[in-house]
Amino acid sequence: MNILITDSTHPVLVERLEAAGHKCRVSTDCTYDTLLQEVQHYDALVVRSKIGIDRNFIDHARHLRCIGRVGAGMETIDVDYAESVGIRCLNSPEGNRDAVGEHAVGLLLALADKIAAADGEVRRGLWRREANRGFEVKGRTVGIIGFGNMGAAFAQRLQGFECRVVAYDKYKAAGYAPAYVEELTLPQLQQQADIVSLHVPLTDETHYMVDRHFLAAFAKPICLINTSRGAVVHTPALVDAMRTERVMGAALDVVEYEDMSKDGLDVATLPDDFRYLLTSPRTVLTPHVAGWTVESKYKLAAVLADKIIDVLNKQQVNNPN
Repeated sequence: MNILITDSTHPVLVERLEAAGHKCRVSTDCTYDTLLQEVQHYDALVVRSKIGIDRNFIDHARHLRCIGRVGAGMETIDVDYAESVGIRCLNSPEGNRDAVGEHAVGLLLALADKIAAADGEVRRGLWRREANRGFEVKGRTVGIIGFGNMGAAFAQRLQGFECRVVAYDKYKAAGYAPAYVEELTLPQLQQQADIVSLHVPLTDETHYMVDRHFLAAFAKPICLINTSRGAVVHTPALVDAMRTERVMGAALDVVEYEDMSKDGLDVATLPDDFRYLLTSPRTVLTPHVAGWTVESKYKLAAVLADKIIDVLNKQQVNNPN
């Protein structure tokens, strides 16, 4: 079958697909409009985030059998509509869950021990030990919201810290968590957590989930970690909570102002609330790289290749013509 790959990825993706007998074309400079003109010639499409796959696009994809996303987030694809017309939508969160779990631990430690702020001060010739006194994770309650691949990977890595790990996942039946994680309701988590880590997809329901009401419901001041999607957190609400010390620190790998299609930030248009985060010593910011490791680049592509091959093989068996 013919497969079009629209963004750069590890060569193992093409290698595995072609070894399975499929023909691949890589076109990393295509746009929505150019892709619209040629998608009808392909059986499978592989994307990242730069091109949105909406209903109009899907209506033009007459022969498409599956859409693969190199990564976890599916918010740029109208999954419901695609699946309703028989197009399977695939992603590969198994490929970068280890990277995200490790990065979330790094963000937590950077907040707890004030590593980023202290590093900046030392580089400026300052040696302020008392001002950079941190806190220990041991004995704290870490709340994980969203217990899929990423949340579970983070929880697994917390075991050695001797902290209490609790989780909330609206979409999982009771018994989803391993023995070292307590399953709580959201109100229970908000009453007990010292540290909160977000691991949810971006959907209509989770867009601005972390707003003023959400943050006001916590019984204690918290540290917030976000490695999911920027728009899960309403930045003005976060800044307000930091100013009133209801949020003691924030570690953000993603921000709502990121331009996913261009893979960056437009500094000229950033609002004052985000500039507060840029200048605060109580924030740690990374450029959407939690799942971005040498190993995950390979695994994301390899996992997706295997899923695409499986789907296309099954469809060939069921629809040989």
